[in-house]
Amino acid sequence: MRTEQTMPGSHATPPFRRFLAAALPVLAVAVVGSLVTEPNIPGWYAGLEKPGFTPPNWAFPAAWTLLYAMMAFALWRILSLPKDRPGRSGAITAFFVQLALNCLWSFAFFGARSPIAGLVVIVALIVAILATIRAFWPLDRPAAFLLVPYLAWVLFATALNGAIWQLNG
Repeated sequence: MRTEQTMPGSHATPPFRRFLAAALPVLAVAVVGSLVTEPNIPGWYAGLEKPGFTPPNWAFPAAWTLLYAMMAFALWRILSLPKDRPGRSGAITAFFVQLALNCLWSFAFFGARSPIAGLVVIVALIVAILATIRAFWPLDRPAAFLLVPYLAWVLFATALNGAIWQLNG
């Protein structure tokens, strides 16, 4: 069954461009974040005092792989809407703001080796994720719901980041 999102003439972004526009930026942030993070795990991060609720190192890439896939799918759903749909461009902008902050956190926490800088960025990231969910909600509720686990993980990461800052400050 065809919906407004897929009907010919709906002026949505073409399917292949929509896939690339959703997947490539998210993949780029995942790769760049990993490149900044990975070299700091065995030395700097391993040497930090961490709270008892710190997950094992293998849990982070597993969680982020799933979350990034859900983020890309949520964006794909929004890009499937007609380009002239009110709120669509603002929702896309909100998504890319939060995605940039997501990437910036890796540079702040791991790149700069600064839990306090990471904490500042992650608080801004929470606000940006909430704004993105709010922007997605009237356009496509499943897309908004796809970002809820991401928000939950970032809230957990904020607690972890804050505890690391407290324990090592």
